[in-house]
Amino acid sequence: MTDISMDFELQGKRVLVTGAGQGVGEGIARSLASLGAEVCVNDFVAERAEAVASAIVDAGGVARPLPFDVTDHTAVTEAVGEVGGVDILVNNAGNAGTEGFGALDPFTATTPADWDKYFSVNLYGVMNCTHAVLPHMVEQGWGRVVTMISDAGRVGEAYMAAYAAAKAGAAGFGRAVAREVARHGVTVNNVSLGTMLTPLTAPVYEDPAMAEQKKAILSSYLVRRPGEPADAAWVVAMLASPRSSWITGQTIPLNGGHSLAL
Repeated sequence: MTDISMDFELQGKRVLVTGAGQGVGEGIARSLASLGAEVCVNDFVAERAEAVASAIVDAGGVARPLPFDVTDHTAVTEAVGEVGGVDILVNNAGNAGTEGFGALDPFTATTPADWDKYFSVNLYGVMNCTHAVLPHMVEQGWGRVVTMISDAGRVGEAYMAAYAAAKAGAAGFGRAVAREVARHGVTVNNVSLGTMLTPLTAPVYEDPAMAEQKKAILSSYLVRRPGEPADAAWVVAMLASPRSSWITGQTIPLNGGHSLAL
């Protein structure tokens, strides 16, 4: 009989989670550490990375802060070299990076300067980090790359055209790289998120004055709640596991039924 127990076999694996200083990234980092992984906690705000790494260590896990800006290829390469290689990369840093998400405007009301902040972190940030970790993975004959994209990129979202394009680009990039590295034992997959409960979105769900906006958002979800970091961590742990060696080049929707996939 095949063993399908809940051991994800992540003990001792070195993981880099980008944008892990809060929200979904923090939840993923904490969860992977609880499963025995050695977690490099990235955030462009050093204090946030340090706080999450310290919390993981206090809970009995193994972690270190690794602050850098994912949009800076040199900084990414140096940081990855500093830790001696990464077994599992979780590309979680996103939204609009250091500039914040900003207003949701019609595409014709935006400019190339507005587009750049989305592409810098959501596409080039993913490419920078993947570029830095792949040589080690290929050399050792094993690795996992998991990129958090968005349903805005998978199915489209009005007033978020540049963000959607960047996320769709990251998904396409991942599929292309999956074809290049599968023969080396490296898998590359995407997780497409719906609305998540994060510090950015918490006011919508917690402020009574925004009850109508909350109702409008959740009415489009079959499961009437926002996603939580633990929801994302579960799927990431599955894709990161050695047991998932036959899953690559895929995009897994994680969206409470907001949009359906075949």
